[in-house]
Amino acid sequence: YARYFLTLYDIVRVARDKGILCQGRGSAANSAVCYVLGITSVDPNVFDLLFARFMSDERKEPPDVDVDFEHERREEIIQYIYERYGRHRAGIAATVIHYRPRSAMREVGKVFGLTDDVTARLSGLVWGSWGEALRTQQLRQAGLDDQNPVLHRALEFASRLLNFPRHLSQHVGGFVLARDRLDELVPIGNAAMDKRTFIEWDKEDIDELGLMKVDILALGMLTCIRKAFDLIHQAGGPRYGLQEIPPEDPAVYDMLCRGDSLGVFQVESRAQISMLPRLKPREFYDLVIEVAIVRPGPIQGNMVHPYLRRRNGEEAINYPSPSPPHDPNELEKLLKKTYGVPLFQEQAMKLAIVAADFTPAEANKLRRAMATFRNVGTIHTLEKAMVGGMVKRGYTQDFAERCFKQIRGFGSYGFPESHAAAFSQLVYVSSWLKKYHPAAFAAALLNSQPMGFYAPAQIVRDAQEHGVEVRPVDVNFS
Repeated sequence: YARYFLTLYDIVRVARDKGILCQGRGSAANSAVCYVLGITSVDPNVFDLLFARFMSDERKEPPDVDVDFEHERREEIIQYIYERYGRHRAGIAATVIHYRPRSAMREVGKVFGLTDDVTARLSGLVWGSWGEALRTQQLRQAGLDDQNPVLHRALEFASRLLNFPRHLSQHVGGFVLARDRLDELVPIGNAAMDKRTFIEWDKEDIDELGLMKVDILALGMLTCIRKAFDLIHQAGGPRYGLQEIPPEDPAVYDMLCRGDSLGVFQVESRAQISMLPRLKPREFYDLVIEVAIVRPGPIQGNMVHPYLRRRNGEEAINYPSPSPPHDPNELEKLLKKTYGVPLFQEQAMKLAIVAADFTPAEANKLRRAMATFRNVGTIHTLEKAMVGGMVKRGYTQDFAERCFKQIRGFGSYGFPESHAAAFSQLVYVSSWLKKYHPAAFAAALLNSQPMGFYAPAQIVRDAQEHGVEVRPVDVNFS
């Protein structure tokens, strides 16, 4: 895959030459090659990240690298790829849009001749009801005739449409690059957006065929950070980059421990602001935990409160041991940095490898089986294999079953450690800007709207609370 990595290096190099902030993330942060080439900014050796999460000999898949660019300048990179490799060898991948409850109901409503008002009410009923049958009383609650056979037939037809392909759309950022002519393999069409072309294959097709794919993604916070850097420089300050920010500043962590994080990347939601004073981050890895712990996975897996209690010394940490001659400390080595609680996808995979003798390929199959919409049919076989493997190594049946239940509980939404580590760098940089340059940071946030959780008025009020003078609009300067 040398050509693949060098292609990524070329794209990232061009972006930086143009002054566009970019950063690799996702499973690519597990790769030392990506780190050395400057594609990612997280050293996998420091965090002991699992390389098999990125690629391995057993996996018959090409590596998958996601790179974020400033959202207002990503198009420059997309057009560079077209110019560099030619439109006959490059194209944006497609994605298949499937019928969901609301879209299925709207389509069926048209066919059955239902009025817009009735169709809208039926569509409102199915919000969040993925594949669930609607009950008669729900029709009554919506003020509709629950005895009307046309409505019942419409609901029946809509339920049959669920998950059925509806149309092709552009992938959010997946770029396919071919060594030979791509247009001889698949039709290439013009996209609705000017100067863009896309192919008719989706991500799964591309993976099966082994074609090279690069994810060129847009991230609003990178735009915000770049604008803040520019404002600081225009005001006579130094020219900052992502790597020039002083690391591990105690004052930055003090600010975060107070929950003062409005506008800060990934930790500005009310749930995150509530978690910050409880977790009390004091170093970079604490930010990695913070990014990952306020997610559906750890919450569903009942991992948040045990982690906090153990972190605060309120609960004993117990690491069960296998029978001899196996290493009695194997679980402690694996889970020590998260106080015995598996919070990340990589830890679930390592747990299967270390405690149940799974191969890296089997562990990756477990991760995929736990993923959303892929857990039908294979998860029970893997559960039997993992529990059986742990019991064979000397763990109790009860502990093995609890382990699997826990990682299955968060498997659908488990956060990769490498992904959290990459995002945590932007958490720290945006926190540092908010602490030391609140005016530039607030102005950059306002100039990058829409983004984040808060309205401009709340951003302005928060800036004033941090000592920023907010002047009225001036026709000559605003």
